[in-house]
Amino acid sequence: MPQLEFRTGTLLLDGPVGAMELRIDAPAEPARGIAIVAHPHPLLGGSAMHKVPHLLAGALRDASWLAVRPNFRGVGASQGSHDEGNGEMQDMLELVARLRSERPSLPLALIGFSFGAFVQWRTAIALAERGDPAQSVALAGLPTGEVEGGRRYELEGNLSDVLIVHGERDERVPLRAVLEWARPRSQPIVVVPGADHFFGSKLPVLRALVLSHVARAEWGHAS
Repeated sequence: MPQLEFRTGTLLLDGPVGAMELRIDAPAEPARGIAIVAHPHPLLGGSAMHKVPHLLAGALRDASWLAVRPNFRGVGASQGSHDEGNGEMQDMLELVARLRSERPSLPLALIGFSFGAFVQWRTAIALAERGDPAQSVALAGLPTGEVEGGRRYELEGNLSDVLIVHGERDERVPLRAVLEWARPRSQPIVVVPGADHFFGSKLPVLRALVLSHVARAEWGHAS
């Protein structure tokens, strides 16, 4: 299997159902870690170029992390069709395995927004159950229960030291639903006052929270 060249731009990787398109944001200096940044719902216009994953990937690159933004199935040049998070999780596990084989010494961060947060939660659970967890997980706008449009998301399992950020005025995933899910798990939720689902003018706050959380993974990995 040829070694991947992690240069800023677009890369095609063989996935379980064909090509998986990756957007790469490579730091100018040696990478301190690898961050996979997942985008919102493909059937609602989500892609790797959405403003939230785009902003987070750029911030991680500037913090000397190698940021990888996959397009989910059926988006851009990625083959396959939308699979409601099931096939998408398998694709993420395949991507994690490949990236870890290429850069085994680097910590791994899973970052997700909206539907991408749902996929990354499931990916993180699967990795933890295998005994090979990600060093950092940061999720924003995590859907749970029934959300706008009648879609329903079931989140199973528990993760330790995961950052979950939610907007106080999220119109797609009501804060109430997230708190009801978190309460029996004693799962902390970071609420951004005044923020909607897409964090609007609050994106700098989200950026700072994610960078701070991911930096902790780097310190822990080094120790």
